[in-house]
Amino acid sequence: MITKEIATSVREDFGKGPVRRMRASGKTPGVVYSGGKEALALEFETKVLFQELLDIQGRNAVITLKISDGSEKSVLVKEIQTDPLKDSLFHADFQEIDLQKPARFNVPLTYRGKAKGEDLGGLTQYEKSTLVLEGKPLDIPDDCQIDVSGLAIGDKITAGEITLPDGVSLISDPGMVCVSVIAP
Repeated sequence: MITKEIATSVREDFGKGPVRRMRASGKTPGVVYSGGKEALALEFETKVLFQELLDIQGRNAVITLKISDGSEKSVLVKEIQTDPLKDSLFHADFQEIDLQKPARFNVPLTYRGKAKGEDLGGLTQYEKSTLVLEGKPLDIPDDCQIDVSGLAIGDKITAGEITLPDGVSLISDPGMVCVSVIAP
């Protein structure tokens, strides 16, 4: 899983006027939710936050928030709000996680190679793009790579055949077909 660090500070001012002034000064408001605890209001440097979130867009990532009071929180991106007219960050929501507690993640599948069955006229069908895996957040792979180069016409690869790292288990149906080569 991807890891990032972002510096932030606790937000002191609330309300429409102070938040507008904050955005005008190049900062973005954010909130960290902690599962039953009180939410923590933060402010980020917009340019830094935008660049870090752009790097991890659409992928699983654990972000370590380095808060100006000396504390740190491990979080996942929950929601990003943007201004549709200015195409700029408006607000960021994060969910605090425990790095030692297993959790479920949707992990993308990456297919490599060209199936040998294609050379004989077969068609490769990519049927799944993600798997659901469970494990400690830092043990979850960034993606699951599947080599299709050995597939002949009529062959398939199921979710249960994909090799996973130690400590990570498959939640998706192991019999689910991920990729197959069919006759034309």
